[in-house]
Amino acid sequence: MRQKRFPPGWDEERVRKVLAHYEQQTEEEAVAEDEAAFEDSTQTVIEVPKELLPAIRDLIAKHKESRRA
Repeated sequence: MRQKRFPPGWDEERVRKVLAHYEQQTEEEAVAEDEAAFEDSTQTVIEVPKELLPAIRDLIAKHKESRRA
């Protein structure tokens, strides 16, 4: 049997709550949430090759760690 692994700060209950949120969301609510994310001036969206995702995730994790210190 595969062991469950969660990111730091996450557990099964939190995952279930997130899944429930998105499963119960109407299409209109989902679109509004997506549009709001694109309007956030502190974030950006870019396309990158999938093979770069592990390196990008590592950079983001390191950035978050350095901001906590």
